[in-house]
Amino acid sequence: MRAACRDTSNTVDALSQAHYHHTPESRTCDGRFGHVVVVTVIQQGLPGALKRAIVRLMTSSDKPENGTAAPTGIAAQNWAQASADPQYRAAVVDLLGALAYGELAAFERLAEDAKLAPTLADKAELAKMASAEFHHFERLRDRLTEIGEEPTAAMDPFVAALDGFHKQTAPSDWLEGLVKAYVGDSIASDFYREVAARLDADTRELVLAVLDDTGHAGFAVEKVRAAIDADPRVGGRLALWARRLMGEALSQSQRVVADRDALSTMLVGGVADGFDLAEVGRMFSRITEAHTKRMAALGLAA
Repeated sequence: MRAACRDTSNTVDALSQAHYHHTPESRTCDGRFGHVVVVTVIQQGLPGALKRAIVRLMTSSDKPENGTAAPTGIAAQNWAQASADPQYRAAVVDLLGALAYGELAAFERLAEDAKLAPTLADKAELAKMASAEFHHFERLRDRLTEIGEEPTAAMDPFVAALDGFHKQTAPSDWLEGLVKAYVGDSIASDFYREVAARLDADTRELVLAVLDDTGHAGFAVEKVRAAIDADPRVGGRLALWARRLMGEALSQSQRVVADRDALSTMLVGGVADGFDLAEVGRMFSRITEAHTKRMAALGLAA
């Protein structure tokens, strides 16, 4: 399919909701093969059918670009400089609040998963990971306090959405819990890393630090692959489970962003050198590609 080239930089003023799908082999505007991401954007304040606009966005080539551009704009500033913009400050508070509650929820989930662990060694390993997640939460909580924000107030807007995601994706056994932590947490981490590239230097450093792997990735891969080797039928069930997690995680992240004006404005270019719509498409394509690679590492079909 030949994708038409178009300027999407001013297509919408505010992102309310986005859904996407991709085709594995489509030709971009410059003739290269990549993924075509279709983002359905529902604008705020438009009546009826005019609310829905479908924008076809082309990703970059699957081949990495040469070199890394030096930070510019907000990304080249420190927190003291960047936070002078009240809209940017509000976006960062939202981001840190979402991350902080995510880390606290991860701590709770890993502690619960430890109860399903088949061996004492597995239980101890999960307890160690839970401790690391709580340390990440403490760093985010302390940073919010340091910049004059009340941590509980910053986290509160995200409690219902994140709790709803975990309720909808409660694992039924030990292996499903491992896949959920590996797949779900990795999707969230990929998203936050994309956003971090556009943050001020101080906030970017903190966000990247708390996204460090706690060791769960290697642990999950080892255990899941061993289970599939022992019983290949397990693979089909876990592959379906992982696909469901992917859809739920992306839908939930889109709803969270859409509900927070400061975050959505930052993501579509209002502040902090945010993404234009074409970059939103490329971002979701990169997240999807990373998910496919993780599924392969687990021995599962994406």
